[in-house]
Amino acid sequence: MDHMIYTAAAGAARTLEQQAIISNNMANVSTTGFREQLAIYRSVPVVGVTESPTRVSNVAVTPGSNFQQGVMTETGQALDLAITGDGWFSVQTPQGEAYTRNGELAINLDNMLVNHAGFPILSDDGGPVEVPERGSVTFSGDGTITALGAGDNPSDIQVMGQLKLVNPPVGDLVRGDDGLYRLAQGQAAQADPAVRMVAGFIEKSNVSAAEAMVGMISNARRFELQMKVIQDASTNAERANSILSSNG
Repeated sequence: MDHMIYTAAAGAARTLEQQAIISNNMANVSTTGFREQLAIYRSVPVVGVTESPTRVSNVAVTPGSNFQQGVMTETGQALDLAITGDGWFSVQTPQGEAYTRNGELAINLDNMLVNHAGFPILSDDGGPVEVPERGSVTFSGDGTITALGAGDNPSDIQVMGQLKLVNPPVGDLVRGDDGLYRLAQGQAAQADPAVRMVAGFIEKSNVSAAEAMVGMISNARRFELQMKVIQDASTNAERANSILSSNG
C-alpha cells in the first residue's frame, strides 16, 4: 500500500514541476524573442542501502529549448531589430557576455544602445555602442550601425561600428534565470559575419499558446488522477486497519 502512495506522490511532484515549466512558457507567449523551454520525464534508478535494479523512479528535466524561429512582426521602429535565420544579439551583463533574440533596443541616458533590460548591446569589438545625443540610428543587414546627429546634414552620417552577431552551436548554450543564454564554459562567442538581421521588425515568442494551454490542462488532469490514487490508497489502508482491529 505504501508503495502505491510513494509512486503516486512522486508522479504528482513531477507533474507539478512540468506544470511550472509550461506555465512559464505560457507567461512568455508575448515576450519578444523568447524560446520555449522543453520539459520531459526521465527514469532514474532507485539508490538506497541495497540496490534495487528493478526499481526506478522519475524526474522532470529541462534538456534544452525549442530554437525554432518565431514569427516576424513589422513595427516600423528604427530600434526594433530581428535576426533572420540562426544567430543571436550579444549583450553585456554583470555575469558576463550573454545572448538573446530579443531585438527591442533603446538608447539610455548615457547615449548607449541597450536592450529592454538595460544591458548594453555589444559591438563586434566587444565594447558598448554609443550613439550621438538626440541622433537617429539606422542598421544594415550585417549589423553595421550608422548615425546622424541632430541637425546634421545627410552627408554627415557616421558609421558607428557593427553589432556583434554570433551563432554558436545551440548545444553549447545554457539558459540563465534572466532568460538570456550563455556559453556553458562562460567564454565569449566569436562574431559570425554570416548572421543577418533586419530593422523595423521584431521576432515574436515561438511558444504556441494553444499547445501550452493543452499541456496545462493535461497536467492538471494527470495531477487529479494521482491525487485520487493517494486518496484510494489511504481509504484502503483505513479499511484494512478496521478489519484487523475488529478481528483482534
